[in-house]
Amino acid sequence: MKAETSTTLRAFLIELVVYGILVTGYFFLVLLFLSGWLQELHLHHVKVYALVAIALLIGQAVLLESLTTWLFRLLRGRRSE
Repeated sequence: MKAETSTTLRAFLIELVVYGILVTGYFFLVLLFLSGWLQELHLHHVKVYALVAIALLIGQAVLLESLTTWLFRLLRGRRSE
């Protein structure tokens, strides 16, 4: 039982680190490419800005979760062969 717990904890920590790297990369990409447009939207169209911000949050969650899942499936597939 202890070996199973250790393996699960290790997998969780690796996934947490990978997900953190992906979230940081996503943040800087949005900051680099969308910051000016988002600032203008915030200043002139607050309601549209709110909707766009929510869409970006949902998009981030879906995109990064599926990317993380795909990455770990790819890595587990290689390891099991």
